[in-house]
Amino acid sequence: MYELEKENLRRLSDYIAKILRPSLIKTFLTTHFDKEVVERILSAEETSVTAAAQMLLDRMCFLEEEGWFQAFLDTLFASEYTGLHKAIKDWDFGELEELNEHRMLLERIEPSITKLIKPSELLTHMNDCLKPRECEEIKAVDSQKGHIAASEKLVDTLLRSDKSNWFKVLKMALDACSCYQALDLLESNGGSTAAIGCGSDGEADSMTTETMTTVSFEFREETESEDMLMSANNMTVTETPSGFTGEYVRSGERKLREYQKELADAAEGQNTIICAPTGCGKTIVAVAICEQHLKKCPGRAKIVFLATKVDVYEQQYKLFKEHFSITDPSIKITGMCGDMDLSVRLLIESHDIVVMTAQILVNALQSGEVASLDLLTLILLDECHNTTGKHPYNNIMTRYLDTKLSSSTQSLPQIVGLTASVGIGSFKDRTEAENNILQLCANLDTRVIATVTKHLDELRSYVHTPEKDFFEVPERECDPFIRIIKNIMSNIEQLALKTFNIESLSNIQNHEHGSQKYEQWIVSVQKSCRVIVMKNSEEERRICRDLCNYTEHLRKYNDALIINEDARTKDSLDFLDGFFEQVRNAGFDETERKLTALYDSQRPQLLLLATEGQQNPKLEELRFILEEEYHNNDQTRTVLFVRTRALADAMKKWIDDTDSLKFLMPGVLIGKGRKSNFTGSGMTPTSKKGVLDSFKSSDQSKILIATSVADEGIDIPQCNLVLMYEYVGNVVKMVQVRGRGRAQGSRCFLISSNKDRIMKERMNMQKEKIVEEAIVELQSRPDLSYKVDRLQRDDKARRDHVSASPEKPKKQGSYRLLCGKCKKFACLSDSLRVVQESHHIALDRSMFERFTTVPHKKPRSFCGFSKNKKMLCGDCKHDWGLIASYLTIQDLPLLKIESYVVQDCVTEEQFYFRKWREVTFAIQEFDMKEITPQTWPLRD
Repeated sequence: MYELEKENLRRLSDYIAKILRPSLIKTFLTTHFDKEVVERILSAEETSVTAAAQMLLDRMCFLEEEGWFQAFLDTLFASEYTGLHKAIKDWDFGELEELNEHRMLLERIEPSITKLIKPSELLTHMNDCLKPRECEEIKAVDSQKGHIAASEKLVDTLLRSDKSNWFKVLKMALDACSCYQALDLLESNGGSTAAIGCGSDGEADSMTTETMTTVSFEFREETESEDMLMSANNMTVTETPSGFTGEYVRSGERKLREYQKELADAAEGQNTIICAPTGCGKTIVAVAICEQHLKKCPGRAKIVFLATKVDVYEQQYKLFKEHFSITDPSIKITGMCGDMDLSVRLLIESHDIVVMTAQILVNALQSGEVASLDLLTLILLDECHNTTGKHPYNNIMTRYLDTKLSSSTQSLPQIVGLTASVGIGSFKDRTEAENNILQLCANLDTRVIATVTKHLDELRSYVHTPEKDFFEVPERECDPFIRIIKNIMSNIEQLALKTFNIESLSNIQNHEHGSQKYEQWIVSVQKSCRVIVMKNSEEERRICRDLCNYTEHLRKYNDALIINEDARTKDSLDFLDGFFEQVRNAGFDETERKLTALYDSQRPQLLLLATEGQQNPKLEELRFILEEEYHNNDQTRTVLFVRTRALADAMKKWIDDTDSLKFLMPGVLIGKGRKSNFTGSGMTPTSKKGVLDSFKSSDQSKILIATSVADEGIDIPQCNLVLMYEYVGNVVKMVQVRGRGRAQGSRCFLISSNKDRIMKERMNMQKEKIVEEAIVELQSRPDLSYKVDRLQRDDKARRDHVSASPEKPKKQGSYRLLCGKCKKFACLSDSLRVVQESHHIALDRSMFERFTTVPHKKPRSFCGFSKNKKMLCGDCKHDWGLIASYLTIQDLPLLKIESYVVQDCVTEEQFYFRKWREVTFAIQEFDMKEITPQTWPLRD
């Protein structure tokens, strides 16, 4: 009974739990639940309202008596939960979803706004959106704990509000009480802003709403001719605030510049790649294209704007919302990223424009939720040069092209790509560059590459071309610290060789200590040592565990050498100290004791060298540059690009410890990244927002230290100096990195002791000119369309051949999952189940005897799961995965396949898989009927 209602409550429970407060509907609780259950829910509310609400919703899914669902709706309405009542009654959460942007804005500025308001004054103006009981509770907190605590209570209450007018009422109350600073804080942050704190689609440094400004750099090495459409002196940096780089006219409306009109007009009605400098306002061009499209297709336009990263999604979503709230508030705009558990099809059908990360659309297409791209009329792809290989953009466009080339009747959306550089792939000359650009055109189904040609002078007037310089620094002379570390590594390699011939486990040769090649060799050896098979299983377990320990220590020493190369010896030693502290706190077997003793015996000498040893010449050069730049201009804002997270942390410590530089108060911007036993967890979108906000402030951070997460898409404001510290990539990366600055007179320096890196960057600059020439040539080629068509047909033929090949069937049979470090038995494959086609659980209660758990540092919910613990091997403490609750089921082992070795129960052959999709054996789909109170504990 009520199965549909129960299923909908389960599906939307995360959303409802963020609004509902059980104590406000106590009459429903006492009518339909036992006294013990009611007390448990109300007791949980004292710790976490959301957890208590989730507990209530879980219990409701077991109700069977007639009329309980209508009673729930009636209680919601009587308790003034009018918005939630309507959403659940109609099963339409569109209106409540639109409140997310206000919640996220208020949550973001909460630390500041709570210090600027007095709730006792505001409450008299907020009766329209607060319940009487809520007002009384806020007043009580004010009298007992003071107005800051009451402000926090008020903010928390508003964050859980389902009233559509609460944001407007709050602003009116602030105005009525003359709280102008708080009001300015709300309005200067956008008033209508994007969601914050969403998860990342991918695992790259990303991941990850910031109020930011479009920024741009371009080099000028020599004067270029005016027909060089992507030349350095075409690149523009504007100094208007808040992202859009159009002109401002009355009422906040933004007027397109002439070169922006030129780009927008080129895309009218046809698939187009818009290739224009970072910072010239491609987003406002995209908005203009959307406006044209909405007028052309009134009432039926469905537009999706795709971003590559959560961070970029957030800023673009905010810009779209801001613009249309001024020009046409009737246009319905929403956004979706990461772990938002909402229906993609529903959002598209109920809105005119949806801004989202690309993987969300891929998932919706793969699951069948969005049956076809013909649901849309326009797709815009930000940073469209990524439309290659296995990128989500290319996944979407492959579906598009398969439909186009297979069907003449199905309508398809217009495609518009936006990029600062089409210099994709590797190439040596203009012919190869042209072929690469043609392939990008084929992937995006476009025959038009739009660049600014008619209004170059105007474009140049908004572009401030930075100076460019190279600082080649001599390497350190003989360094005893390096010699000691390399000697320790050689000793560990000898110990490993006594255990097993590790040289036979990898084909990688010439793996020098302190190099990326050595890191690759370690990864290769670790992968092979996991699947070593021996007659004596105990001996096999011992050897596998020992080799894992040896190689993990070698990896960390190699990392320390890399840190020492670019930072201080002290930072390298701190890194090793941190690693060994984690080793001592984790599984500490005999081999790890020997390895720790080896380090401890050398640490006094290493400490002496870290304290009194020679300085790193690169740091001395960097210090000189920074001192000079800030002496000449104390308002300088710098972005310092480094290669790794560990180096970013080390550089921050160095600046903080350097008397002449500590005033810079550095911020660090890194990606979310992958998690492991011995690495940090990266940065959340909220922490990134705080770093960027601090960088904006003239009296706070004056330098931002960033990894690759900042080189594409993220707008970093107020920057006039970009320092590339041993940081060199391809042509696209070069364009993106120098696009992180914006101010007139900006400069970009490469600091390196590696001649090859400096040469590569100079080659990139030459390649950029080749790309410019290739674009000009292709724009004038009459056979462009023919070549694109031919590439598309050839690509389609290859895809058809692959899809026609019979898919290798999944093997049947039984397999053992063994710990990837010590080969301890974990569970059988027969107990594995797949949930929602992507999450893998083990329905084996005996598994709890073979692992231990520790609390998860960042518990969160996703796709119906609520992770709360980490699962570790009972013997070696290797990471096995998570312990999570799913719907009403408690404590499910959620497995990471990369943590295990898979053994065939019949042949004893062993396999290692890094991803679940690589697994070759069949796994059953999860069925809720398998779970009963007798077989598995359920939530109370």
